[in-house]
Amino acid sequence: MVSLPSKAQSIIDTLKKNTFQAYAVGGSVRDSIMGKETKGWDYTTNATPEEIIKLFPDSFYDNQFGTVGIKMYKSEDKKNSSDEGVEKIVEDIYEITTFRSETGYTDRRHPDTIVWGKTIDGDLARRDFTINAIAYDGNTLIDPYRGQSDIEKKVIRAVGDPTIRFSEDALRMMRAIRIASQLGFTIEDNTFQAIKKSANLIVEISAERISDELMKILKSSYAADGILLLKNTDILRYIIPELHASFETPQKSPKRHHLYDVGTHSVMALKYCPSPDPVVRFATLLHDIGKPPTYHKGEDGVITFYNHELIGTKIAKQICKRLRLSNKDTEKILTLIRWHQFSVDERQTDSAIRRYIRHVGIEFLEDSLALRTGDRLGGGARETSWRLELFKKRLADVQKQPFAVKDLKVNGFDVMKILNCKPGPIIGSTLDALFKEVDEGTLTNDRDILLAKIQEMK
Repeated sequence: MVSLPSKAQSIIDTLKKNTFQAYAVGGSVRDSIMGKETKGWDYTTNATPEEIIKLFPDSFYDNQFGTVGIKMYKSEDKKNSSDEGVEKIVEDIYEITTFRSETGYTDRRHPDTIVWGKTIDGDLARRDFTINAIAYDGNTLIDPYRGQSDIEKKVIRAVGDPTIRFSEDALRMMRAIRIASQLGFTIEDNTFQAIKKSANLIVEISAERISDELMKILKSSYAADGILLLKNTDILRYIIPELHASFETPQKSPKRHHLYDVGTHSVMALKYCPSPDPVVRFATLLHDIGKPPTYHKGEDGVITFYNHELIGTKIAKQICKRLRLSNKDTEKILTLIRWHQFSVDERQTDSAIRRYIRHVGIEFLEDSLALRTGDRLGGGARETSWRLELFKKRLADVQKQPFAVKDLKVNGFDVMKILNCKPGPIIGSTLDALFKEVDEGTLTNDRDILLAKIQEMK
């Protein structure tokens, strides 16, 4: 049964009190039926946008789709909301949409014509999936497409003819996969086959909308399954063709530990990546994207991928640009891919480990280790590795040491005082010489020791 919080119920009560029909609808109703926490309630009503605005003073309407947004404030602000000068903090936006029917989807995304409807049944008929086509008026569930049954079966099923649904809005195909990934549901066969048949329509959707759905898939509880659904429905072929092709590149060969082809390994690495950050997960998914073009099989049957991290970084840059990812996210993805081949040999010097930290950047260290963990486990390695654990410990120890001249316990003023000199090149060269020895481990970054060393340089 649906449990409406008081704020959500108040929207229905206000509309009904003014003789209008009112229903909570969509994902919030679905999640409530499943016993999941939800926010951002959506409603549908036979009231027009103009009539809705009259009933809710803190509402706004700036679109052509009949949707009015209502600002919901934090409870503690309610008692002060009328006080002059008191800032009200918006906690959420509830949306109310007038009953409607839609015709024509020239751009595969938005209806060409919208007509206000009169019944809840007509409104539910235009929705994407049965589990999202359930309405609740505060007392009764309206479920003409047996969405509750599909929730119990954990199935994603299109409302009506799935081919028509996807031709109306091609983004619905990715949304089906995203919801399945979030909830751990399967996609009903007719709906699945319709996605596969209509996969090419995804190219008509903007890169920004595709990226948004992709990141939600990557952030979901079943991200790896979501990527496999993208691949098996052929959508991956259109949004990341480089990754789709990687499933055809083998890795298993003599003297190599790999169990899977490149694409399957990439998905398995994503599955085991411990980071919840979808950007890190995307970097993990793409970390071997440079392997297909660097594939080489020698006469001895050994497969190699020399410099795949360099080529992969270039390919990933093109993918990020095509998907219109932000500069910040792109930088993280490229950095993690470029340096994912770091060594965890226990014989490494502190200087080598510091070089790795400089390459990756301290801010991306944890992300780099998360990618490495996914890479290892996704290749069939054991969950723990004493070398990796030792490497993590040495990373922490090495970070206590200076990474640049500015981290030394002495500065230019100390040099000028001891060498009795004025500002000039000698200051920099002296500090550089000190840092080189500290970086190589032949000199301790201790102020007294460094001052004594400068004294020796007189």
